[in-house]
Amino acid sequence: MNTAFSRALRAALVGVAVLGFATPSLADIKDYEFRLAEPTVSVGRDKLVTVQLVNKVTGKPVPDAVIFAMRLDMAPDGMAEMATKIVREPGGEPGSYRFKAAFGMEGRWLLSLGAKVQGETGTVEGKLVITANK
Repeated sequence: MNTAFSRALRAALVGVAVLGFATPSLADIKDYEFRLAEPTVSVGRDKLVTVQLVNKVTGKPVPDAVIFAMRLDMAPDGMAEMATKIVREPGGEPGSYRFKAAFGMEGRWLLSLGAKVQGETGTVEGKLVITANK
């Protein structure tokens, strides 16, 4: 075998091997979603709501996201102006985020969230419906 051809073949094989081990970043902000741990809550003050942030591709929870937008209102029942205070609570399992809110009346409440995931560009947005019952 010709030495120049042999060197070229080896260089090509090394290149293929190196590229074969490189994993391209295929992450997309759309690969993440918020999920309610429990879709119902009792009417009243200081009710806890737990939400998980999940990578839909792997099915794994996403810890350490920065939740920067939170709103809770009755938009699903046509009363978007009926908003209530919502506060992030510490604790919970990795990938779970807890919030405390007052559910002043029965009905469907819309929890709107915005979060940044470490290492990702863009914002994860979620709109989850919680039903408040007596």
